[in-house]
Amino acid sequence: MEKQSKNITILGADTEFDGVLEFTDNLKINGKFNGTIKSSGNLEIDKTAVCTVDKISAGSVVVSGTVRGDIHADERIEMCGGSKVMGNVQTARLRIADNVEFDGQVSMLEKEPDVDLFSVASAEYKSSLVLNSNSADGDL
Repeated sequence: MEKQSKNITILGADTEFDGVLEFTDNLKINGKFNGTIKSSGNLEIDKTAVCTVDKISAGSVVVSGTVRGDIHADERIEMCGGSKVMGNVQTARLRIADNVEFDGQVSMLEKEPDVDLFSVASAEYKSSLVLNSNSADGDL
């Protein structure tokens, strides 16, 4: 079975980018970014990076540097030690390490159950919600 790897794009430490950035794979920012990021992929903001954004929307976001602005990640947001985030975050899973400067509000997204609610009986649907909520607690 052939394993497909996603592309990784890196904006270097000497790179400054202003505008709207859209991508689907993986992006690592080491430099300065100003604007909006829209992605279904994964974003890593390195410890040397400074991002001033209207909004970041991505599948997952790992912050080691500085972000000023709101972050939305469908899957997860991770704030690593020494990072600074000034803005609201919205995600299904959140990890904040020690020594993080965070100023904003957190909104947790609820993952939808892996069940088509129109094709199951109400008792079966309720039990799937209970199972999913119990398993989600273990992920944090």
